[in-house]
Amino acid sequence: MDDGSNPDGKRKWFLWGTIVTWTLSIPLLISVFKAFRGISEEKATGLGAAAGGLAEGYATFGLILAFVLPVGAIVLLARSFSRGHPMRTLFSLLYICWSALTLALASLFLWLSFIYLPHNAAGPR
Repeated sequence: MDDGSNPDGKRKWFLWGTIVTWTLSIPLLISVFKAFRGISEEKATGLGAAAGGLAEGYATFGLILAFVLPVGAIVLLARSFSRGHPMRTLFSLLYICWSALTLALASLFLWLSFIYLPHNAAGPR
């Protein structure tokens, strides 16, 4: 069984982590560009306009992509750290940060959609 302790195993973990990181980045970038294009076309302002555009993007690509893939990428890339390969370690660290940012944005989206906006849409009581 490959436990990732040999250099080839760590290289495989790095390659798979990189692939997963870029896979989760594509829908996020498409969603953000769609949201900003919709805001500029409709001349909308406020947080609700941005949340609506992101909601449309995440409905298309699925929320599971936003939570499972970043965690999987972080695990794979963390296993690929190697003292003998400083560039691999640097890129692994950068990709881990990107995956963490993607996970934070997905969490912020859920918080805005299910907690913040419903409570503020009701208005003052």
